[in-house]
Amino acid sequence: MSKLKEEIKSKDAAQEKLEIYLRTVAHIGHVEISVTNFEKSLWFFTEVMGLVLTESEGDRAYLRAWQDFDHHTLVLKASNTSEVNRMGWRVSSKESLELFENQLNEMNIDYQWVEGGRKKALGDALHFKSPSGLPIELYWEKELFVTDDPMLKSNLPSHPSKYTGKGVSPRRFDHVNLMVNDVKKEQQWWTDLLGIHHRYYIQNKEDVRLGSWLSRTNIAHEMALMRNSNQDGAAFHHLAYYLDSPDELIRASNLMAENDIKIEWGPGKHGTSGAQFIYVIEPSGHRVEIWTGGFLIFSPDWEPIEWSSEVGQLGLEMWGSTPPETYLTYGTKIGE
Repeated sequence: MSKLKEEIKSKDAAQEKLEIYLRTVAHIGHVEISVTNFEKSLWFFTEVMGLVLTESEGDRAYLRAWQDFDHHTLVLKASNTSEVNRMGWRVSSKESLELFENQLNEMNIDYQWVEGGRKKALGDALHFKSPSGLPIELYWEKELFVTDDPMLKSNLPSHPSKYTGKGVSPRRFDHVNLMVNDVKKEQQWWTDLLGIHHRYYIQNKEDVRLGSWLSRTNIAHEMALMRNSNQDGAAFHHLAYYLDSPDELIRASNLMAENDIKIEWGPGKHGTSGAQFIYVIEPSGHRVEIWTGGFLIFSPDWEPIEWSSEVGQLGLEMWGSTPPETYLTYGTKIGE
C-alpha cells in the first residue's frame, strides 16, 4: 500500500505542476477605457495617434495599432466618467480558463463568466478583480483583424494592415501602468495567481516598494505597478504604445505640440527598461505613454532586478529630468 500511495502522491504532484503550467496568461491583449469626451478622444487616437478604427458600435469604438493582429487592443466607451473598465489578458490555453475558475473558487475570489459573443470579438471570458480592485478579464478566443479595404490591406503577409504613417502610427500596443497603495502585495498576487513574471523593482530608503514591472512575454514589462503617493486606493496611470525608433518619438512630440495635446513629461529615458518616452494627456484625461527601445528578456530563470534608493532616480529618468508632481499623484479612476 505504501508503494501505491507513493505512486498516487507522485501523480498528484505531477498533475498539480501541469495545472500550474497551464494556469497562466500568455500576454496582455487589450484595455477598455471610458472617456468623457468620446468624439475628441476618438479623434486623438485615430488622427493624432494614428490607430486604426476597426469598427464602432453605439457608444464604443474598437481600435488597434497597425501591427496588432487582434481585432482591437483598445476600446473606448462614451461615459460621464473617465476610468479604466477592464484589462484583458489572453490565457495560455483553452483549458486555462477552467483552471483559473477552479483557483478563484479555492481562493474565494468573486468572479463572473461572460459568454462568448456578449462582447465584441471575444469568446468566453472570466471577469474578476485583484486585491487592489483592478478589473481583470481573461479570455482565450479573440477575432483577428481582417480587412479587404485597399487603403488598409497590406501586401505583406506579416502585416495585418498597412503602415500608413498617419499620426504617430505606433507599431503595437505595449503595456499598462496602475497605481496601488501596496505595490509589493499586489505584485506578488499577480505573479502567484496569473504567472506574470516580476522583472524589476524600485525600493526607497525606508525599504518601501515604489514600483514593480511585470511581463509574461519577453518584453521589459506588459504591466507596471507604482505606489500611489496619495495612498487613496487604486488608479489608472497610463496605457502605452510602441514606436520603432527615437526619431519617431521626436516626430510624435512635434505632432502633440501641433495638435495642442499636453506633453506631461519627456522626451526622456527610463533607466529601468532603457526605453525613451513621452507622456501625454488625451482629451478625456487619460495618460498615454509613447515609447521606443527597452530591453528584451529571454532567460527562463530570470531574477527580479532591484533598483535601490541610491540609483532609483536613474531608473525613472537617466538623462536628469524629474517627473512633474502630477506623474506621481494623478491617475484616472478604476471602474466598478
